[in-house]
This record gives sequence, C-alpha cells and structure tokens, in this order.
Amino acid sequence: MQLGLGLIGSGFMGRTHAFAFNNVNRVFDLPVKVQPVMLADANETLAARAAGALGFGESTGDWRRLVTDPRVHIVSITAPNVLHKEMALAAIEAGKHVYCEKPLAPGASDAEEMTRAAEARGVVTAVGFNYLKNPMMRLAREIIDSGEIGEIRAFSAIHAEDYMMDSEAPWTWRLDPAGGGGALADLGSHLIAAARYLVGPVAEVCGEVATLVPTRPDAPGSARRVPVEVEDVGRAFLHFENGCNGVLEANWLAGGRKMRQDFEITGSKGSIAYCGERMNELELYVASGQSGRAGFRKILSGPANEPYGAFCVAPGHQLGFNDLKAIEARDLLRAIAGEETGHADFREGLAVQRTLEAIYRSAESRSWETVG
Repeated sequence: MQLGLGLIGSGFMGRTHAFAFNNVNRVFDLPVKVQPVMLADANETLAARAAGALGFGESTGDWRRLVTDPRVHIVSITAPNVLHKEMALAAIEAGKHVYCEKPLAPGASDAEEMTRAAEARGVVTAVGFNYLKNPMMRLAREIIDSGEIGEIRAFSAIHAEDYMMDSEAPWTWRLDPAGGGGALADLGSHLIAAARYLVGPVAEVCGEVATLVPTRPDAPGSARRVPVEVEDVGRAFLHFENGCNGVLEANWLAGGRKMRQDFEITGSKGSIAYCGERMNELELYVASGQSGRAGFRKILSGPANEPYGAFCVAPGHQLGFNDLKAIEARDLLRAIAGEETGHADFREGLAVQRTLEAIYRSAESRSWETVG
C-alpha cells in the first residue's frame, strides 16, 4: 500500500516530520509506503522553498488545498497550536489520517472534539510525543512492569530548556495565550505523556505557574513591548490513580539547558533515572544488600533495545532526535495497516490535555484539582 503525505508547516517540527517520512521506509520494512506529495506553509514562497528542500513535489500557501487533495492520505500538522483544531477537523472530514504535533489543542474541549471526530470517521491519528519512542523509555517501562524495582512510590521529572531565556527575544506564537499555555503546554506535555506511559493515569494535581519575563519586543529590534500572558515556568504535584505521588517542572528560561528532560522513578526495591541530554542511557539501581556496592549502574542503548538495531548494529553508538521521529512515523504507518502498536493517538493526546488543564485550573484556584 502506498499513501501520499501532506505536510503543513516547515519549521523545526515540520522538518523533523519530513525527515521521518523520508527515512521510515528506508529503515523499516513496512506494509505501508509513503510518498511526499505536497507541503503547505504560511505563503507560496515559503512553501515552495521548503518543498524543494524537503522532497515534496508540490507546494501551496493554502493548507485547505492540501487536506482536500485526493492524492494526500496522511496529513502532518506542525503549525502553531492555535491552528491544530481547524486543520485536523478539516483533514478528518476529508477522510485523512492525521499526525499532529503536541499539544493536541489549546483546550481539552477542543482536543475532545478532535478525538471524537477522528474516531467517528475511522481515521488513524497520532500525536507528537516522540520521546516516548526512545528505546530507553521502553526499557524503563519494561523494568517497571517486571517488578524489578518493586512497587512504584514516587515520580519526579523536569523538562528545562533556555530558548526563551533572553528577555529581549521577541514575542512569538509560542506566547499566544490562545494557544493554550506556555512552558507547561510546550514542555510539560512531554512530561505528562512520560508520566502516564511509565506510571499511569494522573488523578489529581496541585500546580503553580509563573511569568518571569512580563514583556517582550513585538519584533526583532523593536522598542515596542507587548505583555507576555503565558507562563515561563510551571510546576505541579501529582497524585496518580495507582497511589503513587509525583512532581514535575517545565521551564523554558533555564540557562544552559538545551534538552534537560529528566525523570527519576523510585520503587520499593530500586530506582531508575534518565537524562534527556544523554538520551541513549538509562541508570538502574536495584538494592542488593551488599555492603559497599550500592549505587546506580549505567545501561547503554544498543540493538537489544528495539528498534535501535534497525538504525545501527553497534551498541553505544547512539540514536538521535530525528530517529525517534522515524520510529513515531513507523508506528503510525503500522497502525494504518491495522497493527497494534500502542502509539500515542488523539485519545492519549486528550488525556494529556485534560491533565494540563487541571494543572492550570489548580494554579488559578490555588487548590488540588481532579483530572477530568
């Protein structure tokens, strides 16, 4: 089966989607083949330039033309958050499979409408939680599920980067409150997805948010400043449905941090720890009772950690960010072919959005809030 791909957006995430679909059939033997058909962007010039660079035969400045083109069977959405709902609903109505970047929508009600529409239409969906596709993440879950570190007692996580650290960096679409939030929505959504994947659903949250850079220039070099109405830092305490407790922080002002997506999970028999800036490693501690032998041991990713071996036959040589996107594209294509892959679909994106929304409600009410 060969399916046509339409990509909306050619920025950072648009390029990663293009790389993923250009590579997925070269890395994996799949029942579905993908042919890049059309790329849409904010205007014809941007779209034409990106289409030529990323291997798409056609381009357009009108995304509606893309979603209705009969040659397009999969629509990848990498536009700003505020546009996700309109684009996804149009693609779903046209009977297309949809791969949408996170967060799925600005609010849970929007995400629910998208999810119900996709399920009613019978199309396959995916949300861009690509860090879940890291073989080390899968290993962490296997360790937890096996009982090797015992009953899970605590989860702690932080996602910190510094791309908004400069207070003179201009206002961008990431700061648009219509998009649903700031650092929590952008970075914290990944932490919530990881928490759900590794520990389970979250029942209650207690959160706080802070805007530390109150205004920014409205354009590069401009003297006119506009207010920032979303958070730079967000934190939350978590109560999981299984009784485990947790804490998380999302921060896009963290100087020197480029990809600190770290978590630690402690159990009654041991712990696991992961650092996003060393994404091919997992640390494991299992209590042995031997004096002088306590401590974590480092596990390096290798061919034994599926699907690392599809990319490289040698352990310790490391996968990268774009490889995780290729794995995510693989799972979408397998789902389209009718295989059970456990990939994050719109239903999972909705669950993450409900958790995010509860944290924002808690920050406003200054009390614990139940996740819808």
